[in-house]
Amino acid sequence: MKTVTQADRETVEVVDGVHLTQLAAGQETSAQHFHIEPGAEVPEHSHHHEQTGFVFTGTLTFEVAGESLPVGPGDSFTIPGSEPHAAANEGEVPVEGVDIFAPPRPNPDWE
Repeated sequence: MKTVTQADRETVEVVDGVHLTQLAAGQETSAQHFHIEPGAEVPEHSHHHEQTGFVFTGTLTFEVAGESLPVGPGDSFTIPGSEPHAAANEGEVPVEGVDIFAPPRPNPDWE
């Protein structure tokens, strides 16, 4: 078993107002925490990783295939690998949640 302590983690601001923290990574999956400030946007992108997530607070609005899909507190989501998607926090409180990627994904290079 491998553990990652809070002291071992680093938070990176990948674009203005979008903060990602790698939590743990194995050979087949990785987990990351996301914190997205009000008004911040994740640019459209795609990756070969399947992405499954859970939102703890706030509402994150995804744009997928021209459709707006809000994901709020207690909601979860799955994005198939290679599907283009974007997201925005259109609310007044930060969005907090966790993503799981398979295979493992490092921080994106949106900076």
